[in-house]
Amino acid sequence: MDYFVHPSAIVDEGAKIGSGTRIWHFTHVMAGASIGPGCTLGQNVLVASGVSIGANVKIQNNVSVYAGVVLEDDVFCGPSCVFTNVSNPRSEIVRRDQYEKTLVRRGATLGANATIVCGSTLGRFVLVGAGAVVTRGDWPDYALLLGVPAKRAGWVSRHGRRLVESGDVMTCPESGWRYVFDGQRVTCLDKREDE
Repeated sequence: MDYFVHPSAIVDEGAKIGSGTRIWHFTHVMAGASIGPGCTLGQNVLVASGVSIGANVKIQNNVSVYAGVVLEDDVFCGPSCVFTNVSNPRSEIVRRDQYEKTLVRRGATLGANATIVCGSTLGRFVLVGAGAVVTRGDWPDYALLLGVPAKRAGWVSRHGRRLVESGDVMTCPESGWRYVFDGQRVTCLDKREDE
């Protein structure tokens, strides 16, 4: 076994775990879940059957990742963030065949206690602020999402810093990398989009 599972954690037979992944206290990974290499799952995490998690994903304490959720590489899920998979749940009505997809693209960050309503796609390097509620929709790469319901409040860099606008070019205050917004999408001028 080339990954770590704490003795209190449960990994069901049939779950796929990538090398170097660490699974901590009281976490449950169900059969049929797929977790890539180099991930960290904190205390009391649930990964349901059918969930796909990419490489180098960090999931902090008390997060349940339900069926229908896909987390691409380098996603960060803050403590107690919430995913849903049914828009209109009712205890007396079974809707297991109606799970809706949620896609969190590469490099996105979900702040502590953020809620991601199913049917959403969060673009690459999106940053969702703590406590924000992201309702349905497709959110563009590098968007900063804040509030209830979440609205785009600006743009962030790959380093998670609010981009500073200076004419047509926005600059990351941490890295100095430059970004442009062409009216539809933000592009990094100093790093290839596939890197």
